[in-house]
Amino acid sequence: MSEAVHEDVLAHVEDGVGTITLNRPERRNALSQAMISGVTRAMTEMEASREVGVIVITGAGGAFCSGGDVQVFDQQGGEGGGADQVDPALVEQQRLHQRETVGRIHRCVKPVVAALPGAAAGAGLGLALAADLRIGSERTVMATAFGAVGLSGDFGVAWLLERLVGPAKARELLFLGTKARAQECLALGLINQLVAEDELLPATHDLARRLAAGPSQALAGMKQNLLRAPFESLEASMDAEVPLHKATGTTQEHLDAVRAFVRKEAPTFATGWHDAGARA
Repeated sequence: MSEAVHEDVLAHVEDGVGTITLNRPERRNALSQAMISGVTRAMTEMEASREVGVIVITGAGGAFCSGGDVQVFDQQGGEGGGADQVDPALVEQQRLHQRETVGRIHRCVKPVVAALPGAAAGAGLGLALAADLRIGSERTVMATAFGAVGLSGDFGVAWLLERLVGPAKARELLFLGTKARAQECLALGLINQLVAEDELLPATHDLARRLAAGPSQALAGMKQNLLRAPFESLEASMDAEVPLHKATGTTQEHLDAVRAFVRKEAPTFATGWHDAGARA
């Protein structure tokens, strides 16, 4: 059953999949304070829930998220709130918002899948790129969009782009504000799968259910390895992998899967996400 976590965010849990829907279609799901609070709450609850194995984030009304609300910027005298100098309190508030949205999505112990029905721009691009996997349709467009309104960028877009597409393409997308449409997004690796518009949510939930039925503790360990890998040498990464690998080797899901493999049967993982990563 769906519920409004906040007025601009809907949450729904079914078949082990928690879906968070950004719900300001009249503003192309531009970020609001209510939306940021809602995403933070929904992510927190779904990551802790025993009923949720995978989290899907999408947008209502044909867009994913158009980023910051430029109309609000205009009304308040700019992103800086109309002040001549930066207010330290606004800086700290923005840092917290970023950590609790993009940061929480990025470091979530459970897989996070973004379904992109349309534009993901600016801060909305950061939300999409923070997910582990992204699925797009023919209407998907990804853009940094910061330069068009005279901003340098936030919500981790530069960091995420640099790692996903490399330094040269990241600079092009940021400096020029180039819009990457569906086929280019796929070619660049910004999305993992491209499907027909009417297949976007069914395909996303098929993938999410497959992940939710997978080896929860192994997937949690994989994500830890992936998050650490860009900052360590090969040797350091391999050393850190071993305790996680051996820990998953003591789990019931591992033992059940080994038995199924030997018997040439499909494995069934039933330990659930409530203890994912507990031993790792």
